[in-house]
Amino acid sequence: MSDILVKGQAVAVDSEGFLRNMNDWSQDAAEQIASQEGVQLTEAHWEILNVLRQFYHTFEMSPAMRPLVKAVAAELGAEKGKSIYLMSLFPGSPAKLASKIAGLPKPTNCL
Repeated sequence: MSDILVKGQAVAVDSEGFLRNMNDWSQDAAEQIASQEGVQLTEAHWEILNVLRQFYHTFEMSPAMRPLVKAVAAELGAEKGKSIYLMSLFPGSPAKLASKIAGLPKPTNCL
């Protein structure tokens, strides 16, 4: 996969579907990436995506699972800051999948 279509515009992605240029991210791009991953974005997803993007803005890195859980707990409360909750929204590898949908680089320790 080298491109996705967002509102008729080609947006470059790498072989794993991560945006090549973070500036290409938009809510429409997020919806398209999520759709290709089989995820229907809800308000709960957007809460996590916003926390993730803020984390990246602060630390200039995509968080692995443990820092993501801590960041979500700090921002949204202990109930949402649990790996089981994040896995229900972003199946498989929540840190990796949520970073992809949020238009961020793949967390360094994710396979």
